[in-house]
Amino acid sequence: MMLGYLLARSGVDVVILERHADFFRDFRGDTIHPSTLELMHELGILEDLLRQPHQEQQRFEFRIGRDRVLGPDFSRLPTRCKFMVFMPQWDFLNFLAGKAKRYRGFHLVMQADVTDLARDGERITGAVAATPGGEIAVRAALVVGTDGRHSTVREKAGLESVALGSPIDVLWMRISRRPDDPEQILGTFDAGKGLVMLNRGDYWQCGYIIPKGTLDGLKQRGIAALRNDILALVPWLHGRVNELEGWDDIKLLTVMVDRLVEWYRPGVLCIGDAAHAMSPIGGVGINLAIQDAVAAANILAPALRGSRTSVEPLRSVQRRRELPTRLTQALQVLIQDRVINPMLTGGAMRTMTMVIWMLRRLGFLRHLLARALGVGFRPEHVRTPDVLVEDAPSGERR
Repeated sequence: MMLGYLLARSGVDVVILERHADFFRDFRGDTIHPSTLELMHELGILEDLLRQPHQEQQRFEFRIGRDRVLGPDFSRLPTRCKFMVFMPQWDFLNFLAGKAKRYRGFHLVMQADVTDLARDGERITGAVAATPGGEIAVRAALVVGTDGRHSTVREKAGLESVALGSPIDVLWMRISRRPDDPEQILGTFDAGKGLVMLNRGDYWQCGYIIPKGTLDGLKQRGIAALRNDILALVPWLHGRVNELEGWDDIKLLTVMVDRLVEWYRPGVLCIGDAAHAMSPIGGVGINLAIQDAVAAANILAPALRGSRTSVEPLRSVQRRRELPTRLTQALQVLIQDRVINPMLTGGAMRTMTMVIWMLRRLGFLRHLLARALGVGFRPEHVRTPDVLVEDAPSGERR
């Protein structure tokens, strides 16, 4: 959506094929990072975005055992917004779509499930999608796969990936929230268990962290055992965990961390999770995908306006974004392997003590974490023109 908006804004005809009838998907990542808010400011739409229902959080805390420990602190970031925004992803996507529809080159087709790629020899020339009215084929100078970690575009283009592995999975669920509950809790860890809680207004979006491949064993223990595990971490949820009536109320996120060796072929490019699946740690997957989109628009818009669709601009996108991807994934793998997994599998007390000591004694670490999570490595800036401004008389927006 972000790439389509930026390309249409710069005068390129864009068709977005969206599989579903709407953007409502429960348990999607819903963090909007300071670097993304900076991009919204550069686009002149930040104030409009912040008028949408949302929560803002500048500082985060962990609860490790009985200790409350300060986590990432965004107050010193070199950005206009020194906080993270929590907004349902469907609201954010609808907001971007509304802004993009001002441009005549923007076309959004819902209920269009991409099933294959069209080819002319070795070159990709478009996409084939199933719709309620039958199969459609969209010819394009470039197909961009933004369809996530289970990308059809990635598969059909024959792009090879390298798996970095993950020792954890996450069970997502919702539990009602009361007005006297804490505002925001980043994570609670104790006795081999971990729970992330995101404030969604009238409910908590909860992520219960488990060692990879242990869901079947947990199911054998029964849903009551899961409720008890959650209560052991957050006793004040007593009376509300019974809202989890069965396993249909639980959604498994199979955590994977990988990246493509090459993100492109002639006529096709992958970005975001389609190019590099991220761990949910830090909620940075959305942030990285948006940074990819901005870099791709900056590099590709001139070539697409001039109908020059060689491989070199696609290669340039990967060159621009591969280092930030590698650094971010390395940080995620370090945290999941050296901190979270030991807490879940026997090294709990030693690891918990180390984390508490580091976060309390090394104050700069909180700001470094905030920089890595909130801004990222090599943040992008909007370089594409706005055709509405360029076409309007006296430089006024129409």
